[in-house]
Amino acid sequence: MSKLLVKPEDGYGRITHVTPENAGWQYVGFDLHRLRPGDKVSAETGHREVCLVFVSGKGSVAAGGTEFGTLGERMSPFDGVPAAVYVPGGSDWSVSAETELELAVCSAPDPAGNLPPRLIAPSDLSKETRGSGTNTRYVTNILPEDQPAQSLLVVEVITPGGHTSSYPPHKHDEDNLPHESLLEETYYHRLNPPQGFAFQRVYTDDRTLDESMAVEDGDVTLVPKGYHPCAACHGYDLYYLNVMAGPRRTWKFHNATEHEWLLNAG
Repeated sequence: MSKLLVKPEDGYGRITHVTPENAGWQYVGFDLHRLRPGDKVSAETGHREVCLVFVSGKGSVAAGGTEFGTLGERMSPFDGVPAAVYVPGGSDWSVSAETELELAVCSAPDPAGNLPPRLIAPSDLSKETRGSGTNTRYVTNILPEDQPAQSLLVVEVITPGGHTSSYPPHKHDEDNLPHESLLEETYYHRLNPPQGFAFQRVYTDDRTLDESMAVEDGDVTLVPKGYHPCAACHGYDLYYLNVMAGPRRTWKFHNATEHEWLLNAG
């Protein structure tokens, strides 16, 4: 199995655990907690900021001494938009599940810890449609670069069955602003119906990295560098939650030159 493909554990609790140490990079962390009603999870943020994303289900949230109450308006990532909470470094958070709950914990460096915890309500989220034809996908911006954070960028995307996404292939692995930013990235994949699968390729121009993966419901893919397109198979919609972070908090990407003509195709 590819070293870029992270399979979830069975059962409940923390079922996915990606850290800079086990991913072999510097910035992005990603945990996925599957909770039963009444289960509770909590943590201190240390020198990292966190974005808690309610992938599905409802729970009550406290962070940095603030009670945010019950959050979560959807029972499936394919139905509506999420609620989220931003928690800075040097703080703490806790979530108590009120229904079956899938909670994503997205993290990145924040040595300053000078922002307050805040609710990112569903009504605060911007949505957009990208692409056309069978390259159409639907984007919800959870923590984009025009909203306060130190390192994190968080977005979710739904790609209909038979469509491509993160396509034409693009990369963001060079600290070369204003042309390109260096951002590590994780993809948390879900499929609807869940028995489906999709494909993701991660590759560099010189092909020193070139891996193609069949991703199943609950898988996480790591993108340390290179291009990273996805394809959803006919009959199975693909959801993914992206977490990005790097030395500078901006998303500037470079399209694969040989495929850039697709931007002008119908």
